[in-house]
Amino acid sequence: MSYPEVADVSHATPGMEALMRSYFTAKSAKDVGATMDHFSPDLRLYADATLGWPLPGFDALQGVFEEYMPNWGEGLSYPTRIVGDEGSAVVFMTDTPELFGQELLAVAAVDVRDGKIVRWIDYWDSVHSGVAGADQLRTPDEQFPAEFGEEGLESVASEAIRRITSELTAALAQGDAAAATALFSADALLEDMVLRSQVRGQRAIGRYLERSIDSLPYGRDVQVRHVLGADIGGGFEWSSGGAARRLLRGITALDLEADQISRMTTVWDGSLIDRDALTALARQVIEPAA
Repeated sequence: MSYPEVADVSHATPGMEALMRSYFTAKSAKDVGATMDHFSPDLRLYADATLGWPLPGFDALQGVFEEYMPNWGEGLSYPTRIVGDEGSAVVFMTDTPELFGQELLAVAAVDVRDGKIVRWIDYWDSVHSGVAGADQLRTPDEQFPAEFGEEGLESVASEAIRRITSELTAALAQGDAAAATALFSADALLEDMVLRSQVRGQRAIGRYLERSIDSLPYGRDVQVRHVLGADIGGGFEWSSGGAARRLLRGITALDLEADQISRMTTVWDGSLIDRDALTALARQVIEPAA
């Protein structure tokens, strides 16, 4: 079954675009064998990082697809944006309601070796996906996985995306809004999929970070877990909170142009902070009156 050809591949290499096109075509056709053919027999991990559901290894993933794919009916899974190269990438996707009971807008960290997927980790926001009772579905904090297959997996991300990630997260972690802002291009776009917000333009991004850097989940105490992508873009998986609050995990995609960030998009699970805090974060997007 064909899916909508809507993917933004402006910051993806042809190799990764072709791999994802083939994968999602097989997945939307509910062809277990063809879908699994995209994964390495040495698959490290396929996991849902929002709910803390890991599937360690090829056989475990195949078993789940064999059980659930036949019930997907007319459901589709398709990419909407791909950022990175054939070694690793950040992949945005839509899963239509027939698959899991509600539309899911997920963002995946995808690691590939020798043309096969060796690690696939999904991130999504349960609040805006309308998943009732996500706390009941989520693995309890004391049993939640400490890592998602990134430990011991060598990153093949390019030097450029590694450097930009390092400089950006160091500035954010230190609360240095000016240093973070300097990494963005003049007409850059900063998006938060949880807050449903967009801030466009380097100066506006700078003012927003000045207001919000201390309270953003990917602000003051952000820690990088894994870097993905190429000179044209990629992203990084991160965590924050630690003992101070419930540990948050997320992923951030970075489009790069001329060694600057032209677009930054982040997703994390908004249900892990209380509604008042979420509302306060959303309000910070609005420019205060002059």
